[in-house]
Amino acid sequence: MIRAATKCSREAAATICGRTTSARSSLVRYSTPLRLIHGEISVPNANHVAIQMVNYALSHARAQKSDESYAQGMLVLEQCLGNQPNDDQVSQDSKATVLLAMSDLLYESGNSSEAIERLKQVMTLTLSSLAIRVVAVEALVGLLIQSGQDDVSSNVADEFLELVKGRGHENLQDVAATAKTIKGLAELVKGSIESAQSLFLGLENHEISKGNVALSYGEFLHATGNFETAKEMYQKAIQMDTKESMCSCNMNLKAVSLAATFALGQLESHIGNFGDAEETLTRALTSAEEHYGHNHPKVGVILTGVALVYRNKAKQEHSSSILIQEGLFRRALELMKAPPLDSEGPTNLGTQEVMALARGKL
Repeated sequence: MIRAATKCSREAAATICGRTTSARSSLVRYSTPLRLIHGEISVPNANHVAIQMVNYALSHARAQKSDESYAQGMLVLEQCLGNQPNDDQVSQDSKATVLLAMSDLLYESGNSSEAIERLKQVMTLTLSSLAIRVVAVEALVGLLIQSGQDDVSSNVADEFLELVKGRGHENLQDVAATAKTIKGLAELVKGSIESAQSLFLGLENHEISKGNVALSYGEFLHATGNFETAKEMYQKAIQMDTKESMCSCNMNLKAVSLAATFALGQLESHIGNFGDAEETLTRALTSAEEHYGHNHPKVGVILTGVALVYRNKAKQEHSSSILIQEGLFRRALELMKAPPLDSEGPTNLGTQEVMALARGKL
């Protein structure tokens, strides 16, 4: 029961992040100077021209959000990447920054597999700052989870945790805590509760417990029945300060906040606070529509959560709310572009389990 509940909650929240999540925000406090990218992403040292090109590419692609604008943004980034040397930390940080931006645009335009490849490239830049590799591995693990590659995500997280330990970075408490959280998230998705617990141990009062770290820990607490502390963690994730954060793909700050709001709404429903659950999920729905558009699959995922609230409320209160949930489930399936049951075509792995849940409740 616990494993099944963990898996369903994880997949839904991760899908919303574009997550199941992941990587959302990196919460390491960096010793290297930070520079702001496109108003929300902070990065270690990178050359000025590279930062300008990255800013332009991201701004242009996101301003129009069309296939053409994303393609044009990618062309700018590919040119920028080709201009970067590969011989010291500053040049590799610049290259890594460009690769992270490329992974963002690929992810946002629906090409998660190529986004994963760019994140893997970041991990090969051994001279780049540890801070930027934390961002890359967090995003990589999140996207692997979202695409259903749970074992691969666990292996990637394990290799990075061993790297941190092997190079003595475990003395940097924030770096070590973030690495453990990434591994804990991967174990939680697999249903390995005891393993996840050992990795999350000690995060209750740690100052790094915010953003993605708080969300992942909150999901663990939620899955194991510690609802009050889980609520505190979700609220910390929602309130994440963006001033000194690095993030990428479905682990970006908006995605983390949205996933935490969604998870908090689910939790309120689980403990019978249906009014609070409806209010919280409505807030998540509005945020998703504003950020992704009214017809995005993530909106369908949240509608599934809203429908479940009405279903649970109807069962507990014997009310007419049951009449509302069927329409919400049908609309959710439309938005998630669920194929017919007898279809043999490809299915979106990011929403596959949520589709099955919605269908099962109709």
